[in-house]
Amino acid sequence: MATVVDLITYPVKGCAGTSVDSTHLTPAGLAHDRSFMVVSVDGVYRTQRRDPRLALVRPTVSADGSRLTLASAEPESGHGALHLDVTTSAPRRDVDLFGATYRGIDQGDEAAAWLTDLLGTPSRLVRVPPEHDRKTDGLTPGTSGYADSSAVHVLSRASLAHLHTRMAERGAPPLAMDRFRPNIVIDSLPEGCQGEDWGAEPHAEDRIRRATIGAAELGYTKLAVRCAVTLVDQKAGARGGPEPLRTLAGYRRFSGGGVVFGAKFAVVRPGKLSVGDEVAVEAWGDAET
Repeated sequence: MATVVDLITYPVKGCAGTSVDSTHLTPAGLAHDRSFMVVSVDGVYRTQRRDPRLALVRPTVSADGSRLTLASAEPESGHGALHLDVTTSAPRRDVDLFGATYRGIDQGDEAAAWLTDLLGTPSRLVRVPPEHDRKTDGLTPGTSGYADSSAVHVLSRASLAHLHTRMAERGAPPLAMDRFRPNIVIDSLPEGCQGEDWGAEPHAEDRIRRATIGAAELGYTKLAVRCAVTLVDQKAGARGGPEPLRTLAGYRRFSGGGVVFGAKFAVVRPGKLSVGDEVAVEAWGDAET
């Protein structure tokens, strides 16, 4: 059977993720996932596409969401950890995410100064307001915080292993799973996608339409179209070479544009998730092409 082998939440959009043994899956994804976002002084979202040093920010948030800590992967540079009391009562401001306007709650000048110094460009930190009512598109409707689109990104180790085989044929070394920033990593999926015939079929996650994991249920929305963020070394906070996009372009081109790797899901039923939970697929479909 397929099981969850890693759960990763990204409290601040574009920054480093935190692996957890268990968490609650909310309607907007893993608890606190992409509930904060770094923006320019004009409110435009920052992303590793343009600001790869975001990967050096290591955020952690308290269970109740009231405290946020920002730490740097470069402590020797003088960027000590910053501990913030999260505010949800400050005035709202407009923020831009892929050209769409949402609302954000500014987290103050101290957070802004810390991020500005680390990133080398004027920045602010905002939080999703409690009244945030974003609707996400795809096959299954849902919501999310400041994620690119749907609430949950699922990727299997089998898919990554297959990519590594393809890259090795080109003489390229393997890449860490964190290049793809998944929320739920699973160990394998059923070969042939029927019955109890479990194996290590790459990209079978593309065909899941409904799945129960722990106490929660997910519904497929779309394939995950990959971008230049996958070129960023998440430990160094700097863009590397052309992989994995060069290899993915050879076998994972999507008719809708770009290359795809992994699948996105909406939350159909919230509930607790834990590493080791079985992935029980309730419905399969044909992979989009």
